[in-house]
Amino acid sequence: MTEETPGFEEKPDVPSGATPDDAEPKAASSSEEGAAPAGDANENAGLVAQLDQVRTALGERTADLQRLQAEYQNYRRRVERDRIAVKEIAVANLLTELLPVLDDIGRAREHGELVGGFKSVAESLETVAAKMGLQQFGKEGEPFDPTIHEALMHSYAPDVTETTCVAILQPGYRIGERTIRPARVAVAEPQPGTQTVKAENSESGAGAEKADDKENGGPEEG
Repeated sequence: MTEETPGFEEKPDVPSGATPDDAEPKAASSSEEGAAPAGDANENAGLVAQLDQVRTALGERTADLQRLQAEYQNYRRRVERDRIAVKEIAVANLLTELLPVLDDIGRAREHGELVGGFKSVAESLETVAAKMGLQQFGKEGEPFDPTIHEALMHSYAPDVTETTCVAILQPGYRIGERTIRPARVAVAEPQPGTQTVKAENSESGAGAEKADDKENGGPEEG
């Protein structure tokens, strides 16, 4: 029997020219290579999370910018609308103060007093007022409209079929769709009983025509 020498241990084969310590780094490097993929996965997950945060922040900032732009556009529209309204009010106030002058010019024209230099000045003033949007309205014979007419005189007339403006005492003026002064007029209504007389005359005329048809041998009802 072979006796084992006490204290003898088997050692791994070591290539010639190498020391026993060369085997240990290889084992350590193997363990590091196995741990490397797990570290890369954790790093990628962190980058993805940061990218999601950046995207969320970018979406929020974009929404804020769009909301701010919409508010600015609305503000510009309000300012422009208010500017136009203020301009229209200022023009209307100015032209309202000139209406008595225009009335005097109209009366002078009716009486044949609009001559010479006064005529040129008056026509220039009317031209400027028209350029600023002032429009005159109100004519004799047009139906009475309480929204644009102001009746100062009232009468009856047999030759009208509805309430009619028979005289323009002062013309009305408007700027666009805004009336700054209604036309002051004299109105006439149909004469009471005129419609009844006309209806009776129509009925009597129709009856006379039927009687003539019968006398002339026209068709009769069975």
